[in-house]
Amino acid sequence: MNASGVMIGHFEPLHLGHMRSILHAAGQVSTLHVIITTHPSPNPNYKVTLQDKARWLQMACASLPFIHIHTTDEIKLPIHDNFDSATIDIHKTNAKLRLLLKQLAIVEEVHSLEDADNKSNLPLLFVADNHPLARPALREQLALSVVTTPEQPDYHSTDIALDPVAHWQAIHPEARGSYTKTVAIVGGESSGKTTLVHKLANYYGASFALEMGRLYVGTDLGGSEVGLQYSDYAPIALDHAEAIRVAKYRAPAPLTLVDTDFVTTQAFCEEYEGRTHPFVAACIDELRLDHTLFLANNTPWVADGMRSLGSTSSRDRFEARLTEIFARHDITSFRITDPNYEARYQAAIHYIDQHIYSK
Repeated sequence: MNASGVMIGHFEPLHLGHMRSILHAAGQVSTLHVIITTHPSPNPNYKVTLQDKARWLQMACASLPFIHIHTTDEIKLPIHDNFDSATIDIHKTNAKLRLLLKQLAIVEEVHSLEDADNKSNLPLLFVADNHPLARPALREQLALSVVTTPEQPDYHSTDIALDPVAHWQAIHPEARGSYTKTVAIVGGESSGKTTLVHKLANYYGASFALEMGRLYVGTDLGGSEVGLQYSDYAPIALDHAEAIRVAKYRAPAPLTLVDTDFVTTQAFCEEYEGRTHPFVAACIDELRLDHTLFLANNTPWVADGMRSLGSTSSRDRFEARLTEIFARHDITSFRITDPNYEARYQAAIHYIDQHIYSK
Protein backbone atom coordinates (compact mmCIF):
# COMPACT_ATOMS: atom_id res chain seq x y z
CA MET A 1 0.00 0.00 0.00
CA ASN A 2 1.92 3.02 -1.33
CA ALA A 3 -0.96 5.43 -1.89
CA SER A 4 -1.15 8.82 -0.22
CA GLY A 5 -4.31 10.26 1.24
CA VAL A 6 -5.60 13.77 1.89
CA MET A 7 -8.21 14.90 4.42
CA ILE A 8 -9.36 18.53 4.63
CA GLY A 9 -11.39 20.10 7.41
CA HIS A 10 -11.91 22.93 9.86
CA PHE A 11 -11.25 20.82 13.00
CA GLU A 12 -12.68 23.55 15.23
CA PRO A 13 -12.71 22.20 17.78
CA LEU A 14 -10.84 18.96 17.19
CA HIS A 15 -13.10 16.22 18.56
CA LEU A 16 -13.05 12.45 18.91
CA GLY A 17 -15.17 11.99 15.80
CA HIS A 18 -12.51 13.81 13.77
CA MET A 19 -9.82 11.55 15.14
CA ARG A 20 -11.78 8.39 14.38
CA SER A 21 -12.21 9.53 10.76
CA ILE A 22 -8.50 10.41 10.54
CA LEU A 23 -7.49 7.02 11.90
CA HIS A 24 -9.85 5.26 9.49
CA ALA A 25 -8.37 7.17 6.55
CA ALA A 26 -4.81 6.52 7.73
CA GLY A 27 -5.56 2.80 7.63
CA GLN A 28 -6.33 2.98 3.90
CA VAL A 29 -3.09 4.65 2.77
CA SER A 30 0.62 4.65 3.54
CA THR A 31 0.74 8.39 4.22
CA LEU A 32 -2.15 10.65 5.21
CA HIS A 33 -1.93 14.43 4.84
CA VAL A 34 -4.40 16.35 7.03
CA ILE A 35 -5.00 19.89 5.76
CA ILE A 36 -6.53 22.34 8.23
CA THR A 37 -8.54 25.26 6.89
CA THR A 38 -10.00 28.38 8.50
CA HIS A 39 -13.53 28.13 9.82
CA PRO A 40 -15.98 30.32 7.84
CA SER A 41 -18.02 31.14 10.96
CA PRO A 42 -15.93 30.60 14.11
CA ASN A 43 -17.46 30.68 17.58
CA PRO A 44 -16.84 34.26 18.79
CA ASN A 45 -16.44 33.12 22.40
CA TYR A 46 -13.18 31.31 21.65
CA LYS A 47 -10.11 32.76 19.94
CA VAL A 48 -8.68 29.86 17.95
CA THR A 49 -6.01 30.25 15.27
CA LEU A 50 -4.87 27.94 12.49
CA GLN A 51 -1.69 27.45 14.53
CA ASP A 52 -3.76 26.36 17.55
CA LYS A 53 -5.50 23.74 15.44
CA ALA A 54 -2.23 22.58 13.93
CA ARG A 55 -0.80 22.14 17.42
CA TRP A 56 -3.78 20.04 18.53
CA LEU A 57 -3.40 17.68 15.61
CA GLN A 58 0.40 17.63 15.77
CA MET A 59 0.20 16.57 19.42
CA ALA A 60 -2.64 14.10 18.87
CA CYS A 61 -0.72 12.44 16.03
CA ALA A 62 2.80 12.86 17.45
CA SER A 63 3.29 9.08 17.69
CA LEU A 64 1.80 8.42 14.24
CA PRO A 65 4.59 9.38 11.79
CA PHE A 66 2.50 8.42 8.75
CA ILE A 67 0.12 11.34 9.44
CA HIS A 68 1.32 14.80 8.35
CA ILE A 69 -0.36 18.06 9.35
CA HIS A 70 -0.64 21.16 7.14
CA THR A 71 -2.56 24.46 7.23
CA THR A 72 -4.05 26.69 4.54
CA ASP A 73 -6.35 29.68 4.36
CA GLU A 74 -6.84 29.27 0.61
CA ILE A 75 -9.39 26.47 0.47
CA LYS A 76 -12.89 27.35 1.71
CA LEU A 77 -15.26 24.60 2.78
CA PRO A 78 -18.87 24.81 4.01
CA ILE A 79 -19.63 24.50 7.70
CA HIS A 80 -19.71 20.94 9.02
CA ASP A 81 -23.02 19.07 9.15
CA ASN A 82 -24.78 21.67 6.98
CA PHE A 83 -24.03 19.87 3.74
CA ASP A 84 -27.57 19.31 2.44
CA SER A 85 -27.87 22.81 1.04
CA ALA A 86 -24.15 23.56 0.76
CA THR A 87 -22.58 24.44 -2.57
CA ILE A 88 -18.96 24.40 -3.65
CA ASP A 89 -17.31 26.18 -6.56
CA ILE A 90 -15.78 22.98 -7.89
CA HIS A 91 -13.47 24.68 -10.41
CA LYS A 92 -12.00 27.08 -7.88
CA THR A 93 -11.76 24.37 -5.19
CA ASN A 94 -10.19 21.93 -7.62
CA ALA A 95 -7.58 24.43 -8.82
CA LYS A 96 -6.62 25.57 -5.31
CA LEU A 97 -6.49 22.01 -4.01
CA ARG A 98 -4.35 20.96 -6.96
CA LEU A 99 -1.94 23.86 -6.35
CA LEU A 100 -1.76 23.06 -2.64
CA LEU A 101 -0.92 19.43 -3.31
CA LYS A 102 1.89 20.52 -5.63
CA GLN A 103 3.25 22.96 -3.05
CA LEU A 104 3.27 20.22 -0.45
CA ALA A 105 4.95 17.86 -2.95
CA ILE A 106 2.08 15.42 -2.54
CA VAL A 107 1.67 15.17 -6.33
CA GLU A 108 4.07 15.80 -9.17
CA GLU A 109 3.88 18.93 -11.32
CA VAL A 110 1.33 18.79 -14.15
CA HIS A 111 0.73 21.41 -16.83
CA SER A 112 -3.06 21.53 -16.55
CA LEU A 113 -5.97 19.90 -14.81
CA GLU A 114 -6.68 17.92 -17.96
CA ASP A 115 -3.38 16.12 -17.45
CA ALA A 116 -4.83 14.69 -14.27
CA ASP A 117 -7.54 12.65 -15.96
CA ASN A 118 -5.71 9.50 -15.00
CA LYS A 119 -6.18 9.54 -11.24
CA SER A 120 -4.41 6.29 -10.51
CA ASN A 121 -1.25 8.05 -9.37
CA LEU A 122 -3.02 10.80 -7.41
CA PRO A 123 -3.77 10.68 -3.70
CA LEU A 124 -7.15 9.69 -2.29
CA LEU A 125 -9.30 12.52 -0.95
CA PHE A 126 -11.18 11.46 2.18
CA VAL A 127 -14.45 13.29 2.89
CA ALA A 128 -17.55 12.69 5.00
CA ASP A 129 -20.40 10.66 3.53
CA ASN A 130 -22.63 13.70 3.12
CA HIS A 131 -19.92 16.13 2.01
CA PRO A 132 -20.68 17.96 -1.29
CA LEU A 133 -17.42 16.65 -2.79
CA ALA A 134 -18.82 13.13 -2.38
CA ARG A 135 -21.74 13.88 -4.70
CA PRO A 136 -21.37 12.12 -8.08
CA ALA A 137 -21.78 15.34 -10.08
CA LEU A 138 -18.87 16.98 -8.27
CA ARG A 139 -16.79 13.87 -7.72
CA GLU A 140 -16.47 13.36 -11.48
CA GLN A 141 -15.08 16.86 -11.94
CA LEU A 142 -12.56 16.66 -9.12
CA ALA A 143 -8.97 15.87 -10.06
CA LEU A 144 -8.72 13.38 -7.18
CA SER A 145 -10.23 10.06 -6.27
CA VAL A 146 -12.78 10.60 -3.49
CA VAL A 147 -13.26 8.13 -0.66
CA THR A 148 -15.94 8.66 1.98
CA THR A 149 -15.26 8.01 5.66
CA PRO A 150 -17.70 6.22 7.99
CA GLU A 151 -20.35 8.37 9.64
CA GLN A 152 -19.74 9.38 13.24
CA PRO A 153 -23.33 9.70 14.52
CA ASP A 154 -22.29 10.57 18.08
CA TYR A 155 -20.21 13.56 16.98
CA HIS A 156 -21.96 16.46 15.28
CA SER A 157 -19.29 19.02 14.49
CA THR A 158 -21.62 22.00 14.22
CA ASP A 159 -23.24 21.29 17.59
CA ILE A 160 -19.83 20.86 19.22
CA ALA A 161 -18.51 24.09 17.66
CA LEU A 162 -21.55 26.09 18.74
CA ASP A 163 -21.58 24.77 22.33
CA PRO A 164 -18.27 23.21 23.37
CA VAL A 165 -19.28 23.17 27.05
CA ALA A 166 -22.32 20.97 26.42
CA HIS A 167 -20.14 18.55 24.42
CA TRP A 168 -17.02 18.74 26.55
CA GLN A 169 -16.34 15.00 26.60
CA ALA A 170 -16.38 14.92 22.79
CA ILE A 171 -13.61 17.51 22.47
CA HIS A 172 -10.19 15.94 22.02
CA PRO A 173 -8.00 16.45 25.13
CA GLU A 174 -5.36 18.28 23.09
CA ALA A 175 -7.93 20.94 22.12
CA ARG A 176 -9.48 21.49 25.55
CA GLY A 177 -6.92 24.05 26.68
CA SER A 178 -8.28 26.46 24.06
CA TYR A 179 -11.88 26.00 25.24
CA THR A 180 -11.62 25.94 29.02
CA LYS A 181 -12.29 29.32 30.67
CA THR A 182 -10.03 30.56 33.46
CA VAL A 183 -11.70 31.72 36.68
CA ALA A 184 -9.43 33.62 39.06
CA ILE A 185 -10.30 33.77 42.76
CA VAL A 186 -8.78 36.95 44.18
CA GLY A 187 -8.86 38.98 47.37
CA GLY A 188 -6.74 40.05 50.28
CA GLU A 189 -4.95 37.81 52.73
CA SER A 190 -7.16 35.47 54.76
CA SER A 191 -10.18 36.02 52.53
CA GLY A 192 -10.67 32.30 51.88
CA LYS A 193 -9.35 32.16 48.30
CA THR A 194 -7.44 28.88 48.45
CA THR A 195 -10.18 27.00 50.30
CA LEU A 196 -12.75 28.23 47.80
CA VAL A 197 -10.53 27.14 44.88
CA HIS A 198 -10.30 23.61 46.27
CA LYS A 199 -14.04 23.42 46.95
CA LEU A 200 -14.88 24.58 43.42
CA ALA A 201 -12.30 22.25 41.86
CA ASN A 202 -13.98 19.32 43.60
CA TYR A 203 -17.47 20.51 42.70
CA TYR A 204 -16.73 20.85 38.97
CA GLY A 205 -13.96 18.27 38.60
CA ALA A 206 -11.72 21.10 37.39
CA SER A 207 -7.97 21.61 37.40
CA PHE A 208 -6.42 24.60 39.15
CA ALA A 209 -3.28 26.71 39.47
CA LEU A 210 -2.17 27.46 43.02
CA GLU A 211 -0.99 30.79 44.38
CA MET A 212 2.61 31.03 43.25
CA GLY A 213 3.65 33.81 45.63
CA ARG A 214 2.99 31.59 48.64
CA LEU A 215 4.77 28.63 47.04
CA TYR A 216 7.72 30.84 46.05
CA VAL A 217 8.16 32.03 49.64
CA GLY A 218 8.37 28.40 50.70
CA THR A 219 10.70 27.16 47.95
CA ASP A 220 12.99 30.17 47.41
CA LEU A 221 12.82 32.29 50.55
CA GLY A 222 12.86 29.70 53.31
CA GLY A 223 9.24 30.07 54.39
CA SER A 224 9.28 33.75 55.36
CA GLU A 225 8.75 37.00 53.46
CA VAL A 226 11.68 38.61 55.29
CA GLY A 227 13.87 38.09 52.20
CA LEU A 228 11.25 39.10 49.63
CA GLN A 229 12.41 41.89 47.31
CA TYR A 230 11.51 43.64 44.06
CA SER A 231 13.44 41.20 41.86
CA ASP A 232 11.29 38.29 43.10
CA TYR A 233 8.05 39.47 41.51
CA ALA A 234 9.04 38.62 37.92
CA PRO A 235 9.84 34.95 38.69
CA ILE A 236 6.66 34.71 40.78
CA ALA A 237 4.66 35.93 37.77
CA LEU A 238 6.52 33.54 35.44
CA ASP A 239 5.83 30.62 37.78
CA HIS A 240 2.17 31.58 37.91
CA ALA A 241 1.94 31.80 34.11
CA GLU A 242 3.43 28.31 33.80
CA ALA A 243 1.09 26.94 36.49
CA ILE A 244 -1.91 28.30 34.59
CA ARG A 245 -0.64 26.84 31.30
CA VAL A 246 -0.19 23.42 32.90
CA ALA A 247 -3.62 23.56 34.56
CA LYS A 248 -5.31 24.41 31.24
CA TYR A 249 -3.53 21.71 29.24
CA ARG A 250 -5.96 18.85 28.61
CA ALA A 251 -8.37 20.57 31.00
CA PRO A 252 -10.81 18.08 32.52
CA ALA A 253 -13.60 20.69 32.74
CA PRO A 254 -14.84 23.78 30.86
CA LEU A 255 -13.35 25.95 33.61
CA THR A 256 -9.85 26.12 35.07
CA LEU A 257 -9.46 27.74 38.49
CA VAL A 258 -6.64 30.13 39.37
CA ASP A 259 -5.75 30.94 42.98
CA THR A 260 -5.01 34.69 42.88
CA ASP A 261 -3.87 36.41 39.68
CA PHE A 262 -1.22 38.76 38.28
CA VAL A 263 -3.16 41.75 39.62
CA THR A 264 -2.70 40.38 43.14
CA THR A 265 1.04 39.94 42.53
CA GLN A 266 1.22 43.55 41.37
CA ALA A 267 -0.73 44.71 44.43
CA PHE A 268 1.76 43.03 46.77
CA CYS A 269 4.66 44.57 44.85
CA GLU A 270 3.17 48.03 45.17
CA GLU A 271 2.32 47.41 48.83
CA TYR A 272 5.76 46.17 49.83
CA GLU A 273 8.07 47.86 47.31
CA GLY A 274 6.22 51.12 46.68
CA ARG A 275 6.40 50.81 42.91
CA THR A 276 4.74 49.06 39.98
CA HIS A 277 6.55 46.17 38.30
CA PRO A 278 6.46 46.55 34.49
CA PHE A 279 6.87 42.82 33.83
CA VAL A 280 3.94 41.95 36.08
CA ALA A 281 1.93 44.70 34.38
CA ALA A 282 2.71 43.10 31.02
CA CYS A 283 1.53 39.72 32.35
CA ILE A 284 -1.76 41.30 33.44
CA ASP A 285 -2.35 42.65 29.94
CA GLU A 286 -0.99 39.81 27.82
CA LEU A 287 -2.10 36.79 29.86
CA ARG A 288 -5.68 37.86 30.47
CA LEU A 289 -7.87 35.58 32.52
CA ASP A 290 -11.48 35.07 31.46
CA HIS A 291 -13.34 35.64 34.74
CA THR A 292 -12.40 37.14 38.10
CA LEU A 293 -14.24 36.53 41.37
CA PHE A 294 -13.18 39.22 43.86
CA LEU A 295 -13.70 38.22 47.51
CA ALA A 296 -14.27 41.08 49.92
CA ASN A 297 -11.67 41.26 52.70
CA ASN A 298 -14.25 40.97 55.49
CA THR A 299 -13.75 37.43 56.75
CA PRO A 300 -12.09 36.62 60.11
CA TRP A 301 -8.32 37.09 60.11
CA VAL A 302 -6.38 33.82 60.42
CA ALA A 303 -2.66 34.17 61.13
CA ASP A 304 -0.66 31.39 59.48
CA GLY A 305 2.86 32.70 59.95
CA MET A 306 3.11 34.11 56.41
CA ARG A 307 0.34 36.71 56.36
CA SER A 308 1.20 40.25 57.38
CA LEU A 309 -1.69 42.54 56.41
CA GLY A 310 -4.00 41.68 59.28
CA SER A 311 -5.18 45.02 60.62
CA THR A 312 -8.48 46.45 59.44
CA SER A 313 -6.76 49.44 57.87
CA SER A 314 -4.24 47.20 56.07
CA ARG A 315 -6.94 44.91 54.75
CA ASP A 316 -9.06 47.85 53.55
CA ARG A 317 -6.04 49.47 51.91
CA PHE A 318 -5.07 46.28 50.07
CA GLU A 319 -8.63 45.71 48.84
CA ALA A 320 -8.70 49.29 47.55
CA ARG A 321 -5.36 48.73 45.83
CA LEU A 322 -6.68 45.64 44.07
CA THR A 323 -9.74 47.57 42.95
CA GLU A 324 -7.57 50.36 41.54
CA ILE A 325 -5.30 47.97 39.62
CA PHE A 326 -8.31 46.17 38.12
CA ALA A 327 -9.61 49.55 36.92
CA ARG A 328 -6.16 50.50 35.63
CA HIS A 329 -6.09 47.43 33.39
CA ASP A 330 -9.78 47.56 32.45
CA ILE A 331 -10.63 44.27 34.15
CA THR A 332 -14.19 43.70 35.30
CA SER A 333 -14.49 41.53 38.40
CA PHE A 334 -17.49 40.00 40.12
CA ARG A 335 -17.57 41.05 43.76
CA ILE A 336 -18.58 38.56 46.45
CA THR A 337 -19.16 40.52 49.65
CA ASP A 338 -20.98 38.14 51.98
CA PRO A 339 -18.60 37.32 54.88
CA ASN A 340 -20.12 33.85 55.29
CA TYR A 341 -17.90 31.19 53.68
CA GLU A 342 -20.80 28.98 52.58
CA ALA A 343 -22.56 31.97 51.03
CA ARG A 344 -19.37 32.82 49.11
CA TYR A 345 -19.14 29.26 47.84
CA GLN A 346 -22.75 29.30 46.63
CA ALA A 347 -22.29 32.72 45.00
CA ALA A 348 -19.26 31.43 43.10
CA ILE A 349 -21.18 28.36 41.90
CA HIS A 350 -24.07 30.55 40.78
CA TYR A 351 -21.72 32.80 38.80
CA ILE A 352 -19.87 29.90 37.14
CA ASP A 353 -23.09 28.05 36.29
CA GLN A 354 -24.47 31.19 34.68
CA HIS A 355 -21.44 32.50 32.83
CA ILE A 356 -19.68 29.27 31.81
CA TYR A 357 -22.31 26.53 31.86
CA SER A 358 -25.14 28.86 30.70
CA LYS A 359 -27.51 27.50 33.31
